[in-house]
Amino acid sequence: MEQWKGTNTHSPLVSVATPVYNGEKYLAECIESVLAQTYSHWDYTIINNRSTDRSLEIAECYAKKDSRVRVITNESFVGPIENYNNCFSQISPQSKYCKVVSADDWLYPDCIRQMVQAAEENPRVGMVGSYAISGLGVRWVGLLPTCSVFSGKEVCRSQLLGDPFVLGATTSVLYSADIIRSEVPFYPGLEADGDTLAHYRTLLHHDLGFVHQILCFERIHDGALSTRQRALNAFPLDAIGYLLAYGHTVLSHEEFDNRYEELLTNYYDVLGAAVVNCNGIEFWRYHSRRLSQIGLRLDRWRLAKAVAFKMIDLLLNPKRTCEKMLARLQRKSHAPSVRESIAKL
Repeated sequence: MEQWKGTNTHSPLVSVATPVYNGEKYLAECIESVLAQTYSHWDYTIINNRSTDRSLEIAECYAKKDSRVRVITNESFVGPIENYNNCFSQISPQSKYCKVVSADDWLYPDCIRQMVQAAEENPRVGMVGSYAISGLGVRWVGLLPTCSVFSGKEVCRSQLLGDPFVLGATTSVLYSADIIRSEVPFYPGLEADGDTLAHYRTLLHHDLGFVHQILCFERIHDGALSTRQRALNAFPLDAIGYLLAYGHTVLSHEEFDNRYEELLTNYYDVLGAAVVNCNGIEFWRYHSRRLSQIGLRLDRWRLAKAVAFKMIDLLLNPKRTCEKMLARLQRKSHAPSVRESIAKL
């Protein structure tokens, strides 16, 4: 493929945005990666969410050096998804594309150029993804490498049916600015899966462009939102939420029913393990709230069966039972709160 340069004279404007809250440790590296892009026709907005560290000072230092960079501070502290939506509300009216870079991530120099090229060559593309690298390895792998444009509805189908997840996180995606303007707020709800919900919604009406190269780095650390979601084992319930929201649109009745039962079985296996492992009150409060949000109630009979199967498995594996008992003793002080929380579900 001939290299597409994207000069200022003919290239579309890209609005780049970074939401930040107490991100001083990684923010400078994030900003520097935007300034180093081979594609230069962009503006850059950093939304400071009332940080109490040096984030604002760092951002304003770069804004003084480059007129394309501006810094906005929220009037009051907001949740992470709301702060992403604040970023979307600040994109330039002239921009054709939007590229969000999380404050703890960074872009490789050719990221924006290659993503814009993929979008410009395919008018039906509503968002462009790419591979990313993190502490978990290379992420968002699973699409056919010989193809660069994919039917949005077919991608939704494959994701809902359990194929490898390829929709990516915020830093690994370029959006059409017109789509962002047409959906306010762009990330629905207040939960951490707002970006994925927006990706499904976008792909029901638009195609997915994909650059089969590693174009960004997604940092995994204790303070990252995704790290908290993994600790809460949120993803199995999120998958049920996506199916309920979009499954009837792209799946047959039989496909939907089979997948729903599969996901429920997996989810109650997670809950059964949580009971046996004496997960803390935060875990049960989170799952109680999320079940209610997606319109479900806890099936106590199904949970009881899952717990029974877990206990039988432990009895048949003495070594594992000892390990579990040691872990349970370490968390013994949390056990009463766990039982009380389950009773309220």
